[in-house]
Amino acid sequence: MAVYPKSYDLIVIGAGHAGCEGALAAARMGLTVLLFNLNLDTMAQMACNPAVGGLAKGHLVKEIDALGGVMGYLADLAGIQFRTLNLSRGPAVRGTRIQCDKQVYRLAMKSLLEREARIDLREAMVERLLLEDGRVAGVVETLGLTYRARAVLITTGTFLNGLIHIGEARIPAGRAGEFAAIGLAACLKDLGFRMGRMKTGTPPRLAAASIDFAGKTVLTGDPQPRPFSWRTQALPLDQVACFVTHTTAATHKLIRDHIHLSPLYSGVIKGVSARYCPSLEDKVMRFPEKTSHQVTLEPEGRDTSEIYAKGLGNCLPVEVQLALFRSVPGLEETEVMRPAYAIEYDYVDPLELKPTLETKRVPGLFLAGQINGTSGYEEAAGQGLWAGINAACQIMGRPPFLPDRSQAYMAVLVDDLVTKGTREPYRLFTSRAEYRLLLREDNADARLLEWGRELGLVNPEAVARFREKQRLMQEEEARLRGRRVFPTPLVNQALSEMGTAPLKEPTPLLSLLKRPELDLPTLYRLSGEDPPVPPAVVEQLEIRHKYEGYIKRQEEVARNFAQGEGKRIPEDFDYDGVPGLSMEIREKLKQVRPRSLGQAARISGVTPAALAVLMVYLKRRRALKSQGV
Repeated sequence: MAVYPKSYDLIVIGAGHAGCEGALAAARMGLTVLLFNLNLDTMAQMACNPAVGGLAKGHLVKEIDALGGVMGYLADLAGIQFRTLNLSRGPAVRGTRIQCDKQVYRLAMKSLLEREARIDLREAMVERLLLEDGRVAGVVETLGLTYRARAVLITTGTFLNGLIHIGEARIPAGRAGEFAAIGLAACLKDLGFRMGRMKTGTPPRLAAASIDFAGKTVLTGDPQPRPFSWRTQALPLDQVACFVTHTTAATHKLIRDHIHLSPLYSGVIKGVSARYCPSLEDKVMRFPEKTSHQVTLEPEGRDTSEIYAKGLGNCLPVEVQLALFRSVPGLEETEVMRPAYAIEYDYVDPLELKPTLETKRVPGLFLAGQINGTSGYEEAAGQGLWAGINAACQIMGRPPFLPDRSQAYMAVLVDDLVTKGTREPYRLFTSRAEYRLLLREDNADARLLEWGRELGLVNPEAVARFREKQRLMQEEEARLRGRRVFPTPLVNQALSEMGTAPLKEPTPLLSLLKRPELDLPTLYRLSGEDPPVPPAVVEQLEIRHKYEGYIKRQEEVARNFAQGEGKRIPEDFDYDGVPGLSMEIREKLKQVRPRSLGQAARISGVTPAALAVLMVYLKRRRALKSQGV
């Protein structure tokens, strides 16, 4: 067996969004890292939509940035349209979405990885894992060369036994034009991992010159774009436009007439589809009352004519695809540069994972991204960062990185996976977070930046900027507490025009902020001044005071939650030795191995009565241990 002469602390298999973030985090914490990819020119490839962020996903990107990750910074760099979603709603559910130039993003990530001194890049297919004494010790690639490492992180996306479907065509591939990872999938099965099959897909790419954009609804970016990253000093001014059209009755008839040719409906595809991103076949067949569905035409970059046709994803034969695309207004003469397709792939049941994303079955082996049953670039990047940090912590003998659900969206994501598992592609939503008023985009730095500093991932410049922001907030808040707005005719006229009651006496400015019709910039104007602090400070001050009562209540609930998380359950706790637990509950507890009573309470089917029994036996165990028994 040929062994490569250099050994590594961490080997990362797959340079998608999870692998890139994981490799960079581990290297910046001091580990030597070897990053494998089948093709070094497709690292950080946006295989599907050309955007980063969105509802809940934008929160994740902000958290990644606060911890020292790079997705947000590169999205800013590659951004061609910037939008804040849900602006008319509360701050907890607003989300930033940046449409990117896909090539700029990919090349910028490749450049970052190449310039990181502790990372080596290798273009190769990993066939199997090397184990010694039950622990992962490295990998073996297709040509038979062995690479040794103290830990391995697998981030293979849709490549494990990947199979593309276009009509009757079946193409083994991880994505169009790239080989599937067959050997590694077999290796994981041989090791006994519980695995399943999922399905996703991607819409067609159409030639811009063949599309008639006239008369279509135009989607433009925000006039004052907001970046994801604290590093971003300037944003491009020339944002591109997207266009909206809709399917027609003719489109739907074509699908119904040819549905027997769709592998999704003929029974060929066995993988579970993403509920929240249905194919066009699914939308037409499941919602027959709908006469049309939206199609958004999004440029994939400034220097390409490829248009991403969001909403036209399907897996019908190519000739049927062409006919149905040409039944859509504006696409009557469209040319298809890349057809739509569906792809099936293997994933590992995330109940096989510890909260660190290390596998329970093989010590030193970590998994992140779609291999854990998730969907989306942002979910993958968040897991990659989490796993890379924890792999580094394990190797360096440091405590694991484990924020809880009240501290980060990425903690919600990981906790959902390792506690509840998933049988369909998991996607993050703000509704999954119990403490979403505390987990806003605007305060990701306050929640996580100091953690990133302690891990060595955030540089002194970021820390200094954050502390300066905190200082400005404190000083401006103290100043505003002494400000009053007086009931002048001009002020009362302005208040009436905004639909709120006029003043009868001088009123504290921060009290007026409680009124839903008013915001802090307006109150600055009414008091006769411009904001003396940056917009980000104004935004946080407004949220803090406008939602003060709600925030305090949620903080109290979070404190109670922390008490349950603080009641630890030892890893070797014997659930079979606890009478009063049903066989079903006992098996679920043994499968998940919760770290705390709080996590145990979130396991489906674990009852309050079972938790009470567990608490009694945990107290008894601690008492006996304190007595030396």
